[in-house]
Amino acid sequence: MIAPTTRTFPLYLLVGLACLSAISCATTETRQPLSDDEIIHVAVVGLNGRGNAHVSSFRKLPNVKVVALCDVDEAVLEKAKGRFTERGEKVDTYTDFQELILREDLHAVSLATPNHWHALQTVWACNAGLDVYVEKPVSHNFGEGLRMIDAARKHQRIVQVGTQRRSSSAIREAIAWMHEGHLGDITIARGFCYKPRRSIGLVSTPQPIPESVHYDQWLGPSPKVPLSRKRLHYDWHWDQETGNGDLGNQGVHQVDLCRWALGADSLPTEVLSIGGRLGYEDNANTPNTQLLWAQYAEAPMLFEVRGLPRDKEAQTSDWNGAMDSYRGVKIGVIIDCEKGYLKIPNYSSAEAFDADGNSLKKWQGAEDHFADFIAAVRSGDPGELSADIQEGHLSAAPCHLANISHQLGAPLNKEPTLSDLANQPHLMEAYQRMADHLLANQVDLKKNPLTLGKLLTAEHSSIPETLESDPAASLLLFRPGRGEFQFPE
Repeated sequence: MIAPTTRTFPLYLLVGLACLSAISCATTETRQPLSDDEIIHVAVVGLNGRGNAHVSSFRKLPNVKVVALCDVDEAVLEKAKGRFTERGEKVDTYTDFQELILREDLHAVSLATPNHWHALQTVWACNAGLDVYVEKPVSHNFGEGLRMIDAARKHQRIVQVGTQRRSSSAIREAIAWMHEGHLGDITIARGFCYKPRRSIGLVSTPQPIPESVHYDQWLGPSPKVPLSRKRLHYDWHWDQETGNGDLGNQGVHQVDLCRWALGADSLPTEVLSIGGRLGYEDNANTPNTQLLWAQYAEAPMLFEVRGLPRDKEAQTSDWNGAMDSYRGVKIGVIIDCEKGYLKIPNYSSAEAFDADGNSLKKWQGAEDHFADFIAAVRSGDPGELSADIQEGHLSAAPCHLANISHQLGAPLNKEPTLSDLANQPHLMEAYQRMADHLLANQVDLKKNPLTLGKLLTAEHSSIPETLESDPAASLLLFRPGRGEFQFPE
């Protein structure tokens, strides 16, 4: 759980998204469109993984130039710079993001940093007059997302979220076809992340920081604490202070698709998490097995995370080929409707089925998400984006709320009557499948119980406003940062 801090929680962070136009109506500058032949200068930030794909994608686009790289790990930074040197290309390097955004020739920054840095870097960049491409999830916690929207609107900035499926013509056409009523009303939107996640190891003492890393810069707005896991990079996903588990990592893609399919443009009215970190003991504190239940006005959404393979025997094999699936989907979405269902198994395809499982229609095709961003940078119109920051916030929000539900929960020491909590048989059925999955992995739920999260409901105008009345819960909605890494008021 995030350590308590003394603060005053900004009231505007708790208002509904309908009020954003009112709080963001003032602008500080008027932007002009850029011509097609003007060179767009981009800086890529965070180069130990996804950032390298950002570089490659921007380099392929006409009249776009990556002029700078930024990373707090000098070894990673030098390796990334080396790829430019090998091609005979010049690129500048930075370890300090705040120094980077002072460049007068920059048009945009592309952020592939850890989750806990996404929001603050986006706000700083917008304040500096830069456009932003930011990886998912847009934020580390709920309150950050609204601050990002406010900064983007106030400064008329383009902020695109890295939910690439939004640029898929196949998915767009399939959802539009479903919305025409060919499958009847939606009964439930299902998302799946059955993705292998092995233990990150267990240590009992603080670990040394790599000499090449500027650790205080790496921590940024998160608490200044020693490294308490074997590996600094990537495994931050499984620490609540810096990551959001697979629900907010891989899962936010599928949550976004579910919300898109539902046509939901507001927060859910009910959220519940059931899950835990089971099957091994390590230094991580986010669930590797989890259910997210979110009730929307249109229909419910049910998302499942499984990091363990199909059974104990499979743990000795290659987990990639040994994961469970649901109707053939391991990482994807199934939208159940009255007359059949829509399956979205990847980035570039979709297929509709009737109630008997017979294929009705197929779609293929995906466009370039980075090109979509650059086109909006040129026009200055956020309406041209396929994944605007507000969409990113609305899709990250149920993930954040489910993790709050988990953190406020208690051990599930007896067989639950989940239908009493959410009054939905879909949830009970999914719980039973999850319990069977854990049993197949020889997890004893009596000795190692799941956590039954607190049921979050919109008693007031929204779940966040309801949580604000609970001191312990309100601290999980937003973290103001520390020292020089604080959000501007």
